[in-house]
Amino acid sequence: MTETAALTDPRIARTVELIWREADLLDHKDYVAWNDLYAEDGVYVIPVDTSSDDFDNQLNMVYDDARMRAMRVQRLTEGYSISAADSASTVRTVSRFVPVEVDEETVSLRAGQVIVAYKRGTHHLWAADVDYTVRLGRTPSGDRIVRKVVRLIDAADVVPAAGFLL
Repeated sequence: MTETAALTDPRIARTVELIWREADLLDHKDYVAWNDLYAEDGVYVIPVDTSSDDFDNQLNMVYDDARMRAMRVQRLTEGYSISAADSASTVRTVSRFVPVEVDEETVSLRAGQVIVAYKRGTHHLWAADVDYTVRLGRTPSGDRIVRKVVRLIDAADVVPAAGFLL
């Protein structure tokens, strides 16, 4: 049964803590540990059309399943990619959590995310609405992200290259 829940619900708190852990791992460029937060069937998506959920039939900036995430992590950690060799320093703030659906196995919520990236004397600001779906494990260490959709507020405009994960 699906229900809505308050932010004080322990299932919501676990989900928020997982999202904050993900942001911290990305800011510290710990991409292997970041990838471990995802379920094997999990997807990470940055759509071009922020009003659509049909990611299979639309253009996306990123649409990573387990195989694509593993390849991305490999590129970012081996140092051969220009985006890894000259990567920006980032600080993420994820907040404004709104529970969408909650049951005993899954939590879906919306959040706002702001990323400040610094590279070669220049700051860039990235803002997005983010949809998360998390599959709860038996303990918090077993919780896994099954869906993360980053809807950039400026996705319809020219988006400068981001050599890091949003």
